[in-house]
Amino acid sequence: MQPIHHQVAFLLAWADVTSRRLARSERGAATTETVIITAIFAALALAVGAIIVAKVTGKAESIPTDAPAGG
Repeated sequence: MQPIHHQVAFLLAWADVTSRRLARSERGAATTETVIITAIFAALALAVGAIIVAKVTGKAESIPTDAPAGG
């Protein structure tokens, strides 16, 4: 007997039943759309932030910091 296979089979069956039940119901559709749109905006904000950090870091690393000799 392989219990992990039984657990996976149970999870797949549960996901199938749940998805079929949700597909028949319109309840919560607006909330789901709001969550998806919010997640997309959050991902875009993270991407823009990463781009800005990369550009600022690159520019900062190009600034010479050597002290003048004899000074």
